[in-house]
Amino acid sequence: MSVDLHPELERLITSKVTSGRYSSASDVVRDALQLLEERDEMFTRHKDNIRRQIEEGWQCAQRGELVDGNEVFDRIDSELDAIERSGKE
Repeated sequence: MSVDLHPELERLITSKVTSGRYSSASDVVRDALQLLEERDEMFTRHKDNIRRQIEEGWQCAQRGELVDGNEVFDRIDSELDAIERSGKE
């Protein structure tokens, strides 16, 4: 397989091999593709999780189990204030 790369990507690959971390350009590309695959899988899991949460929220709303938005924002503000205070101590 032959792949055309922009010069900056070629320099990046060369730099990785020169650093000694990788023994060849193929190793750099293999590692990069594995990371890309992991990122794609994580994105899919995250997306699926968000969809489940939306569905759960929708079902709660259909049952009338709603929370006032101002209460939610007040709780978030309180939690953020507590985090900020704990960081200053």
